[in-house]
Amino acid sequence: MSINRVCVVGGSGFVGRHIAERLAARGVRVIVPTRNRERAKADLIVLPSVELVHADVNDAAQLAAVAAGCDAMINLVGILHERRAGDFTRAHVTLTEQALAVCRERGIGRYLHMSALGADAAGPSQYLRTKGEAEARVAAAQAAGLATTVFRPSVIFGDGDSFLTLFAQLLAVSPIVPLGSPDARFQPVWVEDVAHAFASALALPQTIGQRYDLVGPQVWTLRELVELVGRVTGHARPVLGLSDGLSALQAKLFGLLPVKLITYDNYLSMKVDNVSAMPYPELFGRSASALEPIARQYLGNATPRGRYQAYRDRAGR
Repeated sequence: MSINRVCVVGGSGFVGRHIAERLAARGVRVIVPTRNRERAKADLIVLPSVELVHADVNDAAQLAAVAAGCDAMINLVGILHERRAGDFTRAHVTLTEQALAVCRERGIGRYLHMSALGADAAGPSQYLRTKGEAEARVAAAQAAGLATTVFRPSVIFGDGDSFLTLFAQLLAVSPIVPLGSPDARFQPVWVEDVAHAFASALALPQTIGQRYDLVGPQVWTLRELVELVGRVTGHARPVLGLSDGLSALQAKLFGLLPVKLITYDNYLSMKVDNVSAMPYPELFGRSASALEPIARQYLGNATPRGRYQAYRDRAGR
């Protein structure tokens, strides 16, 4: 199957920008539907063969119009917090159903789907349940003849992320960190490794019908991640690990704030270890990158010590 034109739903987001860059470098025409073209164009407009199209992907007719003539569709849309009841279902399940329907209607034969590690229709949180329900829709489409591939990453890190960068911002202003779910386990994966897997899968027919966990080489607890960010940014703070009951209470209270740092649904998601026994897939031709050297480069370069360590990392010392 020749892939020359790809519609990337969610392509203006953190991961999407990296995938678009990799596809463009391979000479693939990339179509990115977005409701806010002005905000997205700063990162994407400079890329050759990337076209930003004003469209609401939640509108089936608009999505179908944008995807016309594409050979493949990549769906990256996902949310961590609901602003109103039903947002998880709308973003993860309903949009997936629409994307798959567009593939059928427009004769798009290839579909790549961003899920999440731990996705399970019977999971403890709405986030994990709706991600699992979306996977079920993709599996049904695969059984009906659509060539699909599902990726299930752990938490994704990299310059511009909303994970380690958020910790860095909090540590810069907080004298102490009362940390909920401090023993929750993650296996963070670099955004470039995720983008590489997506872009490579389009050229590898053996990935059709497969589901891949995408994880880094090391398992970290949430406490260890916060402490690492403190070290590399020069803002090491005492971390006060909260009990399970206090973690739940903190999540409920924080969930009431206008800016959602953490919600009770996030707390429930962290009940499931975000790790995998499946290493980064060999068929993509690379190994997963270690977190600490990369974190030092994009978080720690603001300090003299961080810049010095980044130089050492690049020199292999």
